[in-house]
Amino acid sequence: MINKNDIIKCIVSGIEEYGFFVKTDNGYSGLVHISEISDNFVRSIYDYVTLGEKINAEVIDVDNKTKKLKLSIKNIEYRICTSLPENSDRLFTSLKDKLPIWIKEVEEEMKKTTE
Repeated sequence: MINKNDIIKCIVSGIEEYGFFVKTDNGYSGLVHISEISDNFVRSIYDYVTLGEKINAEVIDVDNKTKKLKLSIKNIEYRICTSLPENSDRLFTSLKDKLPIWIKEVEEEMKKTTE
């Protein structure tokens, strides 16, 4: 059962100009109205979420009989970081290998300007 003020994980299932819809793993569905996205002006909902994205949302109202939710993302950290990109280990290794070379180059340039 979901309760008011719970933070739940959900998936963005639809986007409209007035808000976006979500679904949960346990059969609930809900709406994040545009007024519950940000305290600032929301020019485009696509600036905040994408279709199929997994997010956190705060429950502001719930009907457990119909499994319908009214949700908000404006006062929480709603983005879920699922994983690093597939090639991230290779990218970080490249940086680790290049860093000593870059430091040496900068030190040599600094020597030239002080001589």
